[in-house]
This record gives sequence, C-alpha cells and structure tokens, in this order.
Amino acid sequence: MANCGGITCLLLFFVFAWIAGAKPELHRRSFPANFIFGTASSAYQYEGAWNEDGRGPSIWDNFTHMHPEKIANGDNGDVAIDSYHRYKEDVKIMKDMGLDAYRFSISWTRILPNGSLSGGINKEGVNYYNNLINELISNGLKPFVTLFHWDSPQTLEDKYGGFLSENIVADFQDYAEVCFKEFGDRVKHWITFNEPWSYSSLGYTMGTGAPGRCSSYESGHCPVGDSGTEPYIVAHHQLLAHAATVAMYRQNYQAHQKGKIGITLNSNWFIPYSKSILDIAAAKRSLDFMYGWFMNPLVYGDYPFSMRAYVGNHLPKFTEEQSKLVQGSFDFIGLNYYTSNYAQNIPFSKTVNISYSTDIHANQSGDRNGVFIGPQAASEWLYVYPPGIRNMLLYTKMKYKNPVIYITENGVDEFNNGTLSLEEQLKDDMRIDFYKKHLFFVKMAIKEGVDVRGYFAWSLLDNFEWANGYTVRFGINYVDYKDGLKRYPKSSSKWFTKFLKN
Repeated sequence: MANCGGITCLLLFFVFAWIAGAKPELHRRSFPANFIFGTASSAYQYEGAWNEDGRGPSIWDNFTHMHPEKIANGDNGDVAIDSYHRYKEDVKIMKDMGLDAYRFSISWTRILPNGSLSGGINKEGVNYYNNLINELISNGLKPFVTLFHWDSPQTLEDKYGGFLSENIVADFQDYAEVCFKEFGDRVKHWITFNEPWSYSSLGYTMGTGAPGRCSSYESGHCPVGDSGTEPYIVAHHQLLAHAATVAMYRQNYQAHQKGKIGITLNSNWFIPYSKSILDIAAAKRSLDFMYGWFMNPLVYGDYPFSMRAYVGNHLPKFTEEQSKLVQGSFDFIGLNYYTSNYAQNIPFSKTVNISYSTDIHANQSGDRNGVFIGPQAASEWLYVYPPGIRNMLLYTKMKYKNPVIYITENGVDEFNNGTLSLEEQLKDDMRIDFYKKHLFFVKMAIKEGVDVRGYFAWSLLDNFEWANGYTVRFGINYVDYKDGLKRYPKSSSKWFTKFLKN
C-alpha cells in the first residue's frame, strides 16, 4: 500500500476495515454541510384519487384497467397509498425524521385533464400541489419536483400516439410552463423527466409498463408495436421535450425564480463477464445503451458512437439546431442507482429479431457461473452491489465532465409477506445495511471529486410498484394495506432519523 495514491490508499483502508468488521460510522456530518437528504415518490404510485377533483386519465390508469393481467394480483393505483388525502400526515413523517427535502412528481392530467391547454387548467389540481408545496416549506422541507414520472395523458395517447409523435414536445412544454407559473416562486429544483430509459424500454420494448407496446417476439401477449424502432423514437422525443422545456425555463423564468432544472436518469453499473476484449466492450456498450443513450446527447449533443454503429438507421438523428438545444440542457443530473450486472458479448447473428434489447449484443445478468453479483432483493432484477454507485459516479465525472449530481433514487425492496406479524415486517435490517453501504460509497465518490449535492432514498413509504403492484415493499415506512393504510416507521426509518439527527 506504500505506493498507492492518496485516494486509492484511503479507499483500500476503508474496504479492508469493512471486511475486518471495523465499519466506519456514518452520520450527517460525514457529508458536506449543505448536502441534502430526502426521500422520493411519484404521483401514480402514491396519490390515488385517480378520478377525483377533475383529474383526467393517464396511460397508467388505462394500462392497469385494461390489462390487469399484466400487474401482479391485478393491482392498480386508483387508491395507491392515498397520499392525495394524507399529504399532511406524510409531510409530518418527513419532518419528524429530520429530512431536508421531498422529491415528488406532478400528475400531468391533474393539471391539464386532457393533456393540452385546449382542455383548460384544472384549478383543483393546482390547489392540491400548492397545498403540498406550502406544507413542505412550512415544515422546513425543500420540494424537488418531477414533471413527468411515466403517467402521460391517455387523451394524447389516443390523439396522436403520445411520445411516438413529436407533437408531444409542444404539449409537454405547455404543461411545464403552467407548473413554472403556478409553483416556480417556491420550487427551486425542477426535474423534467424521470428515467426516460425505463419509460422507453419497459413501455415500448417489453410491454411490461404503460402503454404496453412491444413486438410479438419480445412478449407474446402484446404484439402491437415495433421494439426495433419505437423505444428510440420515444427516447428521442423525451430528449427534445426536455431540451425545449429547459430552454423556455431559462429564458422566461430562471432569472427571477432563481431555480435549477435538470433531468433524472437511471443506470445499472456493468462489469465484464470475463477479461476478454469482447466482454469488456460489451460492458462499455451496455453503459452506452442505458446511460449514454441520454447523457451523451445532454453533454455532447449526439448519441454514443456505439449506438450509431449497432442500431444504424433505426436511431433518430438530431438536426444541428436540436443538437445545440439538447447539449448542456441541464443544471444538474439526477441519478437513480439500484443494481449492477455482468455483461457478456453476444456475436452478431442474421437470425436475431431486431429490437432495442438485441441491438446491444450483450447478455446482461446478475450472476457469473452461477454466483450472484450480490444478494438478490424481492424484485428479480435487483442485486445488491453497493460499489456500483461509486463506479457510476466516478464514470460520470470522467466521461461526462463532472456535472452536479443528486442521487434522486436509491433503495431496495422486500416481499410483502402477509404471514409475518406487523412487528416482524417493521424489522428491515437488510435495508439499513443497504443504505449504510451505499452512503459509504457515495461519501467515497465525493472525496474523489464527484460533485454530489444530495441523496434521496426510495422510498418514503411502501407504494404501488408498477408491474409488481403491492407485492413488494420499497418503503422505509410501512403502509398497512389491510388496516386503513396506516403508516408505521420501519427499523430503517428509525436508523435514518438517528443518522440525520446525530
């Protein structure tokens, strides 16, 4: 160790100490003085009140109602955890924990019921978010507001195909401007889109998310789309809508509202399956197809070279004007990290069906030779691999010019096990271990020069988890679905409270 660099020595010291059992104690003061700690949520997963007070239908309302077989137990978000009516109770939970901020999303159709200004602004929806924002601020919590968390208006889906059409750019920009006008005097952190990769991939490749489109060879029960072209088109239009909205905010609102605007991206970290050149390239390519798909245009104005080479003409092209608009269109990047995978090269084959998932030419898995990369959580895709968050942060610093970053989601789920007592379900020591280790690696990344400004745990409360319905729980606070949606602090909530108030 005598010949290692300063940061490398420090990292090795902490890793060896961790292995030896001498785990360094973490608390709020382990992080910079202005570092923000919060929890995250989304409208469809939390609010409920799906058809109350003038709210229009979203694609997730339609998807869960029309295709209940695609959701575990046929669940939906009609009631969710009723945060629409219980927001004051939920804000009090945050205040009592000592949190600094709350990241939530606005339901587009609660503001514009038919998705566009032509249908009028729903004042009841505006009032709800005004009340929520005011409640947060009066309790010392900063609102971090996401404009789009997958619940686009069903009316626009029916009218022109939603994000398959470039018409969505103008409608999204109009919706965003209503939000800036109504809430921008108090909201100082705006996020345009949450996980455009997830929306494009799950909704248009596998069909497991709304609007449920895919090719027949991807999933036999939804032969309605083209997974070789549609994910790329939808991603492209999200980037254009994001860039147009950021330009409008910067031109008309930022100077006097004094806020910041960004976008939240998600990515797994990828490790080569072997030391072969092909597998090393597959890992890099996997990062390009998940993270670089969006970060490359945002930083450099175009898609990664590997995507251009492997996707070809199916990948949309930016005009020169669009490229300039997209490049640099953020004040910060939100990063959602949950898991890591091994990546193994798949050779080219003429018989492979054309799809986003096959264009990558990589097998991405959670195990290598039968050994998992880390413990598997309740969700089959989630393997606990804490070093991955540091790797993602350092990769972003190196490849994408060290932007300001907020960890906008990080969390782990357990099964909703109805055979356990309430006391047993509140004891989630594995989640405490998850957060301790991930925060440790975030702290290391900060010491290594990554500009991380905040960390948001997913999630404040158990909630509707998309295709998994209510069968898994991500919350640090428990929601009793069998007894009036009562809230109870889990062990992880108590740990966070101690961590924040130390």
